This record gives sequence, C-alpha cells and structure tokens, in this order.
Amino acid sequence: MAAQQHPSSTPKRQFYGRRKGKSLKPSHLQYLEEDFPNLSLPVGETGLHEEHTSIDLKALFGNRPVWLEIGFGAGEHIVHQAAENPHVGLIGADPYLNGVAALLGKIRKTDVTNVRIHHGDVRDVFDVLPAACLQKAFLLYPDPWPKARHHRRRFVTSDYLVPLARVLQPQAELRVATDIPDYVRQSLLQVPRHGFRWAAEGPDDWRTPWPDWLSTRYEQKALRDHRRPYYLTFIRES
Repeated sequence: MAAQQHPSSTPKRQFYGRRKGKSLKPSHLQYLEEDFPNLSLPVGETGLHEEHTSIDLKALFGNRPVWLEIGFGAGEHIVHQAAENPHVGLIGADPYLNGVAALLGKIRKTDVTNVRIHHGDVRDVFDVLPAACLQKAFLLYPDPWPKARHHRRRFVTSDYLVPLARVLQPQAELRVATDIPDYVRQSLLQVPRHGFRWAAEGPDDWRTPWPDWLSTRYEQKALRDHRRPYYLTFIRES
C-alpha cells in the first residue's frame, strides 16, 4: 500500500486511546488497500489547519445534508443510517484502525455510497469543516474514561464541544448514548454550557432509544452486563 493512501497512524495532536488492536485479517487489509483511498475524508497532511481551510462538502455529497458520527466503533450504526437515509451524507471519524477496516467491510457488503471516513481524531475533521454545516451528530458509547483524573479526556469537554458547536447548524441535533451514569452527569452539565439545549421532556426521553436506533455490539454488551443505556438528545441553539 502506498504510504499516502493508508490511514495515518501518526498522532496529530495530544490524543488518548487505542489506534490499533490485534492483527488485521487479510480481508481487512484488502479493504484498507482497495477501498479506503476513495472513501477517506480529505483533511490534508496534518489535519491541523491554522486558517480553518474548509473542505468542499458539495464535492463529496452534492446538496445532501451532512451528519457526523464521532467514534463509529465497528460501523454498524453509521452504515445503518447511511442505508436508511440515502439522501444524507455521513462522515465517520474514528482513530481505531481495526474499526475503520470493519466499517469498510460493511460498506462493501451493503453497497452504501454516502459515507466518508476519517481515521484519526475527530478534531481533525472539525478543523476542516465549514461553520454551521452539519445537521446532526452522533456520540454513541464513547470511551468512558472512568477514573476521575481522566474525565478531562472525555468528549464532553470544551476541547471537543467548542469546535463541535461551531460546525453544527442552529437547531441541529446531537445524540449521546452511554451506559455510564457519570458520563450522563457530565454530559448534562457540560453540553448545555456550550450552546446546546437538552431536549428531554420526561423520563422516557432518555430511557427509550430513538425511533431509528440500531443497537450496537457495545450496547448489547452493556445490556448483558446489566448496565442501563441512556439516550440524550441535545439541540444546538442559535
């Protein structure tokens, strides 16, 4: 594989978490070699654009509305959304190479054409997105960083929420799913401080999954371990 075509594994900024797991299957290596170059999101060499040079979303998706999934795991949810919403363009960002390969395999099997992938920190994507360009974002079972001294590494902090708010349109939807009660607490404390309104009107709104929800392997594990999922919906205020 040509070096410039392979998903980058070089850290671009301070980042915590796994970038690669066990050895990739031959089929996964094939997906990375054959499919990733055409599906990768053009974020540039470093992903750090001091002048916030924007990528051309119309060149990627035409006039479709654009959604973002932050950490797509093995790709079940983003492929489900892409198949159910062919009128939408979806961007998935994840630093875990094995997950990127798994997503590529699902895209190949389902034949969806409206997904683009960034292998790396989602802040690289925020760097190159135009302001107020996204209509929806998903944060599904993010790394919980359970130790108190690591809570600053969670997504629901200013390092991530400030640039996310910049790229979401007014009235855009942010969905957060987690099985960690303390992550719920931090989300409800921090997300509204960054220009969002919690949309819940009653308990069912955070206990019941969204109508178009696809339960992922992470959620199934949580249920097997008797952990309750929580479904939080936030609206980007103008």
